[in-house]
Amino acid sequence: MKTILLSIILSLFFVANIQAQQNTSKNKSNKGTTINTQPKLIVGIVVDQMRYDYLTRFYDKYGDGGFKRMMNEGFNCKNNHFNYVPTYTGPGHASVYTGTTPKYHGIIGNNWYDKDILKSVYCAGDDSVEPIGTAHVAGKMSPRRMKTTTFGDENRLFTQMRGKSIGIALKDRGAILPAGHTANAAYWFHGADEGRWITSNYYMNELPQWVQTFNASNKAESYMKVWNTLYDITTYTESGPDENTFEGGFNGKDGATFPYDLKALKEKNGYLDIIKATPYGNSITTDFALAAIDGEALGKDEFTDVLAVSFSSPDYVGHNFGVNSKEIQDTYLRLDKDLERLFKGLDAKVGKGNYTVFLTADHAAVEVPAYLQSLNIPAGYFDGRVFKERLYAFLKTAYKDEDLIENISNNQIFLNRLKLSEMGLELEDVQQAIVNEIIAYPHIDKAYTGQSMSQTSFVTGIEQLIQNGYNQKRSGDVIYILDPAVISYSMTGSTHGSSFNYDTHVPLLFFGHGIAQGETYKKTNITDIAPTMSAILGISFPNAATGQPLDFVLD
Repeated sequence: MKTILLSIILSLFFVANIQAQQNTSKNKSNKGTTINTQPKLIVGIVVDQMRYDYLTRFYDKYGDGGFKRMMNEGFNCKNNHFNYVPTYTGPGHASVYTGTTPKYHGIIGNNWYDKDILKSVYCAGDDSVEPIGTAHVAGKMSPRRMKTTTFGDENRLFTQMRGKSIGIALKDRGAILPAGHTANAAYWFHGADEGRWITSNYYMNELPQWVQTFNASNKAESYMKVWNTLYDITTYTESGPDENTFEGGFNGKDGATFPYDLKALKEKNGYLDIIKATPYGNSITTDFALAAIDGEALGKDEFTDVLAVSFSSPDYVGHNFGVNSKEIQDTYLRLDKDLERLFKGLDAKVGKGNYTVFLTADHAAVEVPAYLQSLNIPAGYFDGRVFKERLYAFLKTAYKDEDLIENISNNQIFLNRLKLSEMGLELEDVQQAIVNEIIAYPHIDKAYTGQSMSQTSFVTGIEQLIQNGYNQKRSGDVIYILDPAVISYSMTGSTHGSSFNYDTHVPLLFFGHGIAQGETYKKTNITDIAPTMSAILGISFPNAATGQPLDFVLD
């Protein structure tokens, strides 16, 4: 009896052991399948000049297929911020896709003073390339000034260059920097009297047939029509009055009020370039993105492709009319419709569940300071001319020479190093003397030496943001920060560039393949996006990435 019982126990143990091994093997197999299952297409969407509160302020007016679809089906990071300054378009797009800050990727502004060649350079400018699709110098662009890789570059390397990377935006820098160094193409819109999507020979020697066909369709001309509100303007209760003193408007029209007849206004507003400063710029970008999905057969094979789309028009509208305008509200309600159209196109062309999307912004924007002043909120305007005059007068008194400064731009002061050497002056001493001087000037909130940015490690506060934006090779000798809601800009319209929440707090939405459903108030950084996309793809992080994968958004 004991022998029989022992045999039964041993048999049960043996069977259980075999089942455990099979389950372990099955689990390992399933785990391996998860690791190696990537989406067919990653779509990165950057909205140029989008505050986080545009999601919540206009929420009730949005449809179900655009912003709300992303929020309801995907993951919403509600406390997402830029972790550096300056918050400009070029650095923003570079940081989203490289997963790092200007300290490493080198795009310290849209333009900056080059200390080697002693003149200002443009972040995407490249005189060594030739325009394609136009004869205009607007085509002389490339990503060569960006020093690091994007996650699209890493995907190209991982797939032995078989996964595609395409960048699309009205602005050249909004297409070029996200697409990366190894991109198959970056396309940007040249308006003026052409209204064409163009590129440079950095990418190709002629436009593909699908781009030529799109340009020949005269799509841009079809948007030269009247811009009126999408819905009854009296329902736009989430924005200020249509007629006010805080907006710019278009040349040739008295007052910044609806409607706007673009065909009648084009001659005094850059001809077809006027499209950029209306919601129709987003629409033609969507048209072109959908054409690119077909023309490039994106998401059609086993190698993941990357499509980087930047909607540039909100920035033009915000600069012109301000963040509290009826025009900006209408722009976002219409963008919501364009997003819905894009997502429906992806469903049909790539397939639901086969693509992953993220949406964020390259920066946000400040309320018009004149408007804030009318409400007794501290705000103001910085006069750069007066600032320079006072600083040069100080240098002439202190050093008997006002030529110690080569350039002042992007809230940075560049010193003439050769002149300092000839006069026997120590760089650090002059930097500190200037800091001590300008900190007393009106609207200067803080000032720091380049030496302190290079030699001190800051871990919190605005100092950390400045340091993350400070590139030792390219940045200036003195950095100054303006008071909250103080800008160097016109009295109408909004701008951006600061380290304050109104410029740093932007949306971050994910949805689609590999994305969990949910939301968080946990702080996330713009530099976390590229590592998260890399994690989904199972590829190397961009080579200088400093962000971290957001594991809680992954399904």
